[in-house]
Amino acid sequence: MGPKTDKKLNKEQDDILFGVRDLLHGAQSSSLSVDDILSEYGIQKPVGHPAEPLMEDKKTVEAKGPELLFDLVPPPSPRKAVDNTVAFPTPKKQAKKVEEEDTDIPEEAEAEEIIPQNILQFPQMDDEEEEEESVIPAFIINLGRKADEYADSMFEESESIDPEEVRRLEALIPGTDEEEEDEEVPTARRIKPKREPAPPPPDLSPQELMRTFSKGLGLLHMRCMSVLVLALLSAYLVLAPELNLILPPIFLSDPSYPLWISVGLLGLGMILSGDFILMGLWRGLHLKLGMDTLVALASIVSVLDGVQLAFALNRGGELPYCSVNLVALFFLMYGNYRKRCALRLACRTAAATKEPYRVTMDEGKWSGRDTYTKCKGTSEGFGSQIQMDDGAQILFAIACPLLLLGCVVIAVWNSYGSGRPEYLLWNLSATLTSVTALGGTLVFGRANHKVEQRLSRSGATLAGWLGIANSTKGDRVILNDGDLFPPGHVELNGMKVYGNAHLNQMVAYTASLIRVSGCGLEQLFYNELRSQGGTYRTVRGVSYYEGGGVSATIINDRVLVGSAAFMNLMDVDLPNGLRVKQAVFCAINGELSGVFALKYTMSDGVFAAVNTLLDDGVGGIIATRDFNLIPSMLQHRFRLPADRMDFPPVDRRRELSDPDQSHNAVLTAVLCREGLAPFAEAVVGARRLCVATRRGAGLCIASAVVCLALAGYLTAELAFSSLSPFNLLLFQLSWLAPCWFLTDWAHRY
Repeated sequence: MGPKTDKKLNKEQDDILFGVRDLLHGAQSSSLSVDDILSEYGIQKPVGHPAEPLMEDKKTVEAKGPELLFDLVPPPSPRKAVDNTVAFPTPKKQAKKVEEEDTDIPEEAEAEEIIPQNILQFPQMDDEEEEEESVIPAFIINLGRKADEYADSMFEESESIDPEEVRRLEALIPGTDEEEEDEEVPTARRIKPKREPAPPPPDLSPQELMRTFSKGLGLLHMRCMSVLVLALLSAYLVLAPELNLILPPIFLSDPSYPLWISVGLLGLGMILSGDFILMGLWRGLHLKLGMDTLVALASIVSVLDGVQLAFALNRGGELPYCSVNLVALFFLMYGNYRKRCALRLACRTAAATKEPYRVTMDEGKWSGRDTYTKCKGTSEGFGSQIQMDDGAQILFAIACPLLLLGCVVIAVWNSYGSGRPEYLLWNLSATLTSVTALGGTLVFGRANHKVEQRLSRSGATLAGWLGIANSTKGDRVILNDGDLFPPGHVELNGMKVYGNAHLNQMVAYTASLIRVSGCGLEQLFYNELRSQGGTYRTVRGVSYYEGGGVSATIINDRVLVGSAAFMNLMDVDLPNGLRVKQAVFCAINGELSGVFALKYTMSDGVFAAVNTLLDDGVGGIIATRDFNLIPSMLQHRFRLPADRMDFPPVDRRRELSDPDQSHNAVLTAVLCREGLAPFAEAVVGARRLCVATRRGAGLCIASAVVCLALAGYLTAELAFSSLSPFNLLLFQLSWLAPCWFLTDWAHRY
């Protein structure tokens, strides 16, 4: 039955039920029960389907004699009511004729029908009976029955699979690792107003930046050594009384001479490092305080305090901290010198090629983990990132304002709060000198120079602190064909043609599918195709298989290219006694056409790079497209720890190794050479430099806080001997030692 006929029947049933309700309306005042009336006419109460008339056998009807039936007709519109009317049953022949007629009744004919009133009707249905009459339960039952039948067929199909076939497929298809999708639980976060970030520095080319950083580098080294000499002379004047060293007689004749000489040495040192002092003051005016700002302020206050002490010799026993500030100026200049050397070296490495590899850290690339990737591109963004502040400067910009505020508060309180205003400059000099950590510029400058010196030998360089800042979050590296076997490490070791295939056709078909797959063997087969004088063919309907192969249609031939396991998986017969460990097989229309034997050679740098990554907690993701490069082959053939790496499914491997995929805009490093060695060196170097810088900056801030607390207490007690320049210099040098060793740790991996 069509949907139109079903719609008409449903409408007719609704009209019949509506007429029954009208008939019952007139029978509500009767004293007789419905069962009595029905039994009188020989009709029993319907059970199960009360809305449908009960069909009785012909013999039963004749035995009961004539009976009164209710002729239920659809309710007309408009209705004509006739009281006390009884409708007799329709003759069988006439009823049969009515059933055979079309159910579509014109509206004019319906309007002429007569609705009898005050006629007894069947009892109304209960809720349970309406449920049985509903179509929805029947549909649900029918649907459940079909689901059971489908489940039984599934079990029958699974039981029909041959266990030996299952074991064969498991042996031929390599195991893959599935991604772990982390369910993010939404948490209520407080929305903070975002500040507009400062405009980044101009993105200059690496060549131009290299020339900029090279200017005056030699003069800076000479000035730095000159300040070191001045610091040693000033330190000798401080250490001589403490260690009973020999001093010229002129220093003993007048006590003011050592003070004036110390002030003069510090002033000369400030002139030699004038650009760094001005830079520190400029940063302070722009609310970007750093250790250079504190060193500049401490040097200025120490000069003023030394002049005051030279004119007031009998004030107390305190000494100016000129020698300590000269040492601080030397380390300030030395750290900046090493940083400029590192930046010049980084720009020189980045300028070595026009199309370097860009190393980026993509968030949630694999299994919700931040993953390092590399892609061919340009050095865009490198020049801007390399000029930004380093990690130590960023941390000091937060801590130094608080340290400066603490110095001013302690100095003013110990001077005016204790009724000793004449000691204000000495209190300021002592507190400011105590918070000038000597390793402020070394923690990044020296560590960065050490790391860049190592990376430049392997053809890699880091792209400033912006790319290094979050490097510790990345713990996965995508490895493709070129990383494990760069060009030149895979050679063609011979080939053989089978069947009726032609050599040129077989080479052209194989090279075309290798090119479409995008694996690392493309250049190798292109050279072979060119030597045969062939050309690439048009490929249609490409499909990739987990068993290690690809299939496509070329002209009218179905071509399969892959490993030996893939040929067995596709039921392609291989010759008996064929012993080729690494090869590419080609089958045309289900028959083996050729075999290309390959020779893989893994360099020692790959083993060292993989071990370096794993030792630093960075795992590898094998996203290879070469059919032969699977974990079992890498582990058994080359003893590579592939069991500690991830091997995604074939579709995911192609997605992760896609050269056109989107990457993070922030550069982590730039590579100028092929292979895994520079990639691993850059990733591990960035991680270790990030750790060394943050830990070193934390040590500097901790030393400044501890030294400020001690200086505040000793200045309040006027403990001149305890807070002497010798003791303060020795205390700061003791805090410098761990920072120095930490910067020497960054490049040792």
